[in-house]
Amino acid sequence: MSTSGPLPPDLPATKRRGRDKRGFQKWWPFALVAIVVVAALVLATQLFRPDASAQVVEEPIPSAAPTSTTALPPAPAVTYYDQAGPPAGSPLTPVEPLGLKVSGDMEGSPLPKGLTGISLEATDLGDEDLSASNTSMVKLLNELDQPVLRFGGNAVDRRFFWTSTNEPLPASYTGSAAQPARAVGPADLTRLNTLLKATGTRVSLTVDLGHYDPARAADMMKHATAILGERLLSVTVGNEPNGFVDNGVRKDGYSLEKYLTELQAYAKAIYAVAPNLPIAGPGAYDQKWWQPFIDADIPQKKILTFHHYPLYSCDGSDPKGSPTMANLMSQLMHDRAADYHQAALKAGSAAGLETWLPETGIAACPGSNETSKTHASALWTVDYALNAAQLGITQVGFHSSMLTCKGGPPMSAICSAGSYPQGDGVMSGRANFFGISILAGLGEGKFLKVATNGGGLAFSYALQNPNGSTTVVIISENNPETAAQMDATITLPGRPLTGTMSQLTGPSYAAQDATLIDGARTEPRPIADRLTVPGFEYGESTQKIKLTAGTVTVLNFTY
Repeated sequence: MSTSGPLPPDLPATKRRGRDKRGFQKWWPFALVAIVVVAALVLATQLFRPDASAQVVEEPIPSAAPTSTTALPPAPAVTYYDQAGPPAGSPLTPVEPLGLKVSGDMEGSPLPKGLTGISLEATDLGDEDLSASNTSMVKLLNELDQPVLRFGGNAVDRRFFWTSTNEPLPASYTGSAAQPARAVGPADLTRLNTLLKATGTRVSLTVDLGHYDPARAADMMKHATAILGERLLSVTVGNEPNGFVDNGVRKDGYSLEKYLTELQAYAKAIYAVAPNLPIAGPGAYDQKWWQPFIDADIPQKKILTFHHYPLYSCDGSDPKGSPTMANLMSQLMHDRAADYHQAALKAGSAAGLETWLPETGIAACPGSNETSKTHASALWTVDYALNAAQLGITQVGFHSSMLTCKGGPPMSAICSAGSYPQGDGVMSGRANFFGISILAGLGEGKFLKVATNGGGLAFSYALQNPNGSTTVVIISENNPETAAQMDATITLPGRPLTGTMSQLTGPSYAAQDATLIDGARTEPRPIADRLTVPGFEYGESTQKIKLTAGTVTVLNFTY
């Protein structure tokens, strides 16, 4: 018991009063000795400290950390988000409840701004609709919040002809109404630059390797760096050179060794006119080509690029790789993508190279299949890109086209209104475009560790944002036609004062032109304008919500 505090109340009053006199008389010699000892110790400390003459600075006492009992300001009045309901019909298939715990610890790589972009054919550089004067194109790119436009594709080595001197298109360059051969020059880059300026978009270019001409490629980069400036991120030499023999681009016994020789010649010519322009490559879909590019002796080698189309078995020889809805909406699709991405990242990271995925899509097969243009493609797009970003990939380009919505490539994220093939230039987005759009609304952030259980076919991610808020993304790939709503319990790393919601929805896997964000065919609302999570519990670290199947739900919590 401390002698400085009051005595217990059950002692007699005489005993309590007696402490002042008899206690003092009994113990004062000992107290005097204690005072002398303490004074001596203080003096010794001052004499023998290393810097006895230095001024003593008292450290501030840290304030107490908030606890579960810390009083919160009064809860504000809110308007709850009106979530799309479950499908009609009974009984619906129940979904196992989702438990999701968000840690305060970081995991993986940060989510960069402008992660997802659009990949186009190199011949699209000659399309006059890529201009600031095309308001529909400006609107689409603004909805993607400073994306990257990549120009390459099969056209670059077959039908793309660069000229800065207005040379006529060589007769050997042939195409069709839907896939025209085009001569492209500095005026086209100048027009493109108006679009880039209007939207904050950046660009990556590819030069023709199918027709071996390092000097022409260097001339293109000389003009591109002068016109596009810092908006030009990189150049790639050729598109998928690993396939040149199979697809007939090169018939002269083309090999990996020959590619490396030609790559060095191109790199040398480009370096002479644009020494600060990074070279990315090899832009191949064969892993055997990654390491030789990494080992190539070229000074401006900065970025490892690879292409990936997860559903590649167009002839059905690999049932798990065929473009079917069952394969698209599966755990295997998610896991296979992660494995392939990790293989590329391992190679790139070991060499200190950034790793990009500039061309991807659901299937490598031409024409329509049961996955293209569907709401399911939007769900896949969000999970695919976030999975790649968390692993460390910093650019993902979804391959697209400037052709018409009717008759044009069904995998394209964007398309033109009007008559096939070129249309009228009024551009709009398909379902997968809205997947890219809701990704763009996430902004920058650092991935947080999450622990999940249950939820059926669902994938979850969490981000710590620069302002300290937490974003939780839940992608429910459960069948929106048959699955009941899923109970989700989310445990957060703090006590939220606000919780807002945005959601991508669709009525079925196969639905076309029916994917919506917050009930409209547009980008997500700004975070400050979003409505409150249904059932939000003010100041509670555990939040519960029912989530409709076939949705991407973005929850943002501030503390």
